[in-house]
Amino acid sequence: MNETRRVVGFVTGGTALLFLVSLFSYLVPFSWSPFDRINLLSDLIHTNRSNDSITTSSEPDSSSTAEAAVRRFDLYQTPGCIIGFNPDSLRADLPQFLAKLHQLSTTKQGKVRIAYFGDSMIEGDLMTQTLRQLLQTYFGGVGVGYVPITSIVSGFRQTVRAEYSGVWQDRNFKANAGKVPLFLSGHAFSSNADWVRFTDRTIGDSSSLIEKILFCAPDPNASILVNDEWRALTAPGSFNRVPLISDANRTLKLVANTQTPILYGVSFESPSGVVLDNFSFRGITGIELNQFSVDWLRSIQQAQSYDLVIFQYGVNLLFRPMDKDFRWYGRAMKPVIDKFKQAFPTADVLVVSTADRAFRYQGKYASAIGIDSLVKVQAQAAYQSNVAFYNQFATMGGTNSIVDWASRKPAWAGRDHIHPNGRGAAWLGESMYRAILKEYDLYVRSLRPTNNKIKSGP
Repeated sequence: MNETRRVVGFVTGGTALLFLVSLFSYLVPFSWSPFDRINLLSDLIHTNRSNDSITTSSEPDSSSTAEAAVRRFDLYQTPGCIIGFNPDSLRADLPQFLAKLHQLSTTKQGKVRIAYFGDSMIEGDLMTQTLRQLLQTYFGGVGVGYVPITSIVSGFRQTVRAEYSGVWQDRNFKANAGKVPLFLSGHAFSSNADWVRFTDRTIGDSSSLIEKILFCAPDPNASILVNDEWRALTAPGSFNRVPLISDANRTLKLVANTQTPILYGVSFESPSGVVLDNFSFRGITGIELNQFSVDWLRSIQQAQSYDLVIFQYGVNLLFRPMDKDFRWYGRAMKPVIDKFKQAFPTADVLVVSTADRAFRYQGKYASAIGIDSLVKVQAQAAYQSNVAFYNQFATMGGTNSIVDWASRKPAWAGRDHIHPNGRGAAWLGESMYRAILKEYDLYVRSLRPTNNKIKSGP
């Protein structure tokens, strides 16, 4: 009996304490992301906090009335369009990126580089392989871009064949012994006796010239075996981009030795054209990217300049069917966006919303009840950081679209009602491509002496 009283007393006291702290958080106010997830009053009290980086109003606070007059937050609901929150504008969004695309299209020289970050929704190069292929067909370029040394989906990915021995040490977002600097992929690899062989499967023309480039950490005495030939590596910087071979061969084999530094991966790319790097990491929300320091990101940008940075996250936040409050995520993700803006000043940033995902409610699959709230929070983070936004949820059809995709014959999504399959992912890649071309068309028209085109909107 005494044991029961102690348990009841502990639970009652703990609940009361949590209630008081929850109430205190709204009266002071204060915010801490982990606590926001268990705040007892989060579903009962909805308030706008003047010191929150993300608000819950229909249109986030703007720095001035004049700025608010020329920006419309509600445009985030528009499907199939890249939104800069500027209505009826003759100015295209993603201006720096589009200028580089236009320069490439005009001169056929130089590279336009895209960093596409995401979770399992783009794993195995799904969606990004379609976007890459369409952009390269239109603007020029060949090659799969970045490939990690090893990958849990190497047997599934179709754009590159990767074979490797099994003792490579993979430090990553979830296991990083020694806290070594991780690459944008969230990985760093090391070994003193392992091998890896890559074959780029994206290149149709066997005569195309392909640059094979190694990404590695610093080492004053670095070397590696490249296609059966020992190579000394010049690796003085904190991040190093080391050209290995430039020829028409689509295969590259590397063998590590005791003088091989930490490796991040390789890149297959043509001398000019579009390069799209897939940086997928299963199970993350994007907040993990905050582990990168601004100086580290700058060293990567200085070695290989990116022109567009895309963040596509969200589905891993929808792991509980009744969650509806994602304000904590907006407060946590906005610093990530701002950090990349600071480190990549010549690149545009695009936030892509979560895709649809479903749970069983009363025996039937339906979209997660909190998905509209999450999309809005992601749009608010983009709005507050003054970057572009793309509503993937609305583009794929909005509420219950993943249910429809999974029931199609042939299906466009898996039975988990989370992940689009190859057909659905290809359609999403094509949709993103069409949205970019809309912006590019608007940008080109803006360069002409007269321009009467008004950007589409709701």
